[in-house]
Amino acid sequence: MYRPVATAAATGGFPTDNGDYVVTLDQVPRWNDAEIRSSLEYENEDPSFSKSFLSDPLTSPGEESGSNGLALRFPVDHEINSKIYLWRGQPWNLEVDAVVNSTNESMDEVHSSQGLHAAAGPGLAEECTTLGGCRTGMAKVTNAYDLPARRVIHTVGPKYAVKYHTAAENALSHCYRSCLELLIENGLRSIAMGCIYTEAKNYPREPAAHVAIRTVRRLLEKQKDKITAVVFCTSTSSDTEIYKRLLPLYFPRDKHEEAVAISKLPADVGDENGETIIHERKIRIKPLPKKVIPKPSQPPAEVPASDVGLVQRSVPVQILEYRNSSYLDTYLDPAFMSLMKDPDQRRQEQWEKTAQARGGWNCAKMLGFGDIGGPPLSAAEEYSLHSRCLAKANSLNLSEIAEMKILYRGGVDSEGRPVMVVVGAHFLLRCLELERFILYVVKEFEPLIQKPYTIVYFHSAASLQV
Repeated sequence: MYRPVATAAATGGFPTDNGDYVVTLDQVPRWNDAEIRSSLEYENEDPSFSKSFLSDPLTSPGEESGSNGLALRFPVDHEINSKIYLWRGQPWNLEVDAVVNSTNESMDEVHSSQGLHAAAGPGLAEECTTLGGCRTGMAKVTNAYDLPARRVIHTVGPKYAVKYHTAAENALSHCYRSCLELLIENGLRSIAMGCIYTEAKNYPREPAAHVAIRTVRRLLEKQKDKITAVVFCTSTSSDTEIYKRLLPLYFPRDKHEEAVAISKLPADVGDENGETIIHERKIRIKPLPKKVIPKPSQPPAEVPASDVGLVQRSVPVQILEYRNSSYLDTYLDPAFMSLMKDPDQRRQEQWEKTAQARGGWNCAKMLGFGDIGGPPLSAAEEYSLHSRCLAKANSLNLSEIAEMKILYRGGVDSEGRPVMVVVGAHFLLRCLELERFILYVVKEFEPLIQKPYTIVYFHSAASLQV
């Protein structure tokens, strides 16, 4: 199915019109050998365009370049650079150990990288159906069948939304890292990776390329002895230009590119794995507060020989009191005790205080649910809870609750307000499903809650003939 292609056709990463060729790694120039060095200068470009093209969508203007300082985060490493390739074409045309397929959680053929299944043959789709799908950010490996590669590594990229930018960024980083880890686990050493993001998932190309390149760089720093080649494959001219401009930032080939990268890199280039750093979620361990034990300011006064017996009895008491006081102060220090208190217990106490402060009529407690000591709901949460309960109540037949006459409309009062009657004697817990009763209450009160109304409650001592 495949035939070798001439070296001239593939060198430099230029595409060909034929889809049935095979390109070997020695036909693709290494990043160290590529002549793409002018791309860092951003010549003949609008400065505002360059800045917006590189900026983090959640970073405010002026924050990105000013916070970089002079830190050198990606130094020149010729050994790592020798493992990087940039090629314009489909990854499955390369003769490597593994190629990456960007797919969906069902791993079906329709949502896979275009052209991959046609090139691999029907056996690939059949094997994918036996794997039980794949979660977003994870990867699974199959045979490559008719492809020149040995294996296909399937991964699922995330959907993108500005609101969940960090989650999508870390999920995409995990896609690339999972592919490389699977490569190592299966004893493979070379991999061709296309752009995992897709147009359907709305991931911006430039931020996605930042994530891809820096994740590969971070993993190669740790596992460079186990991987011989990583080929970044692009299928469009815009993706090729993006990678040409960003590769020198993370894989600088000389001191000049290293120096330029200091000012061009975004403020957040991730942690040691390439994932975005979330400072609020960091585990912070603080040292325990030190308790300084005060020393006696004055030495004990000398006493006459006639009082020796008194001294023998009083000195041990003084030493005991001093020792006990210092030890208790150490363990009862408020800062120390706040660290030792169980966080779940502290949270429970806070909820109980909040519930007591709210006060009022606790409907849940009256209905047998106990004291729900959680934090108060926001207006949006209350509206959402009410809407769900009302929708469920309208969909159910609650006639058996209505027949029990625990709650019913009783006309109007002297001021014309509707009256809702509650009969405690009819509230038989052993014959009642509390959830259905609460849904019935929500349904019955719905027409009344927008205007003033009256509730008349008859206690359980009332007659059943009310």
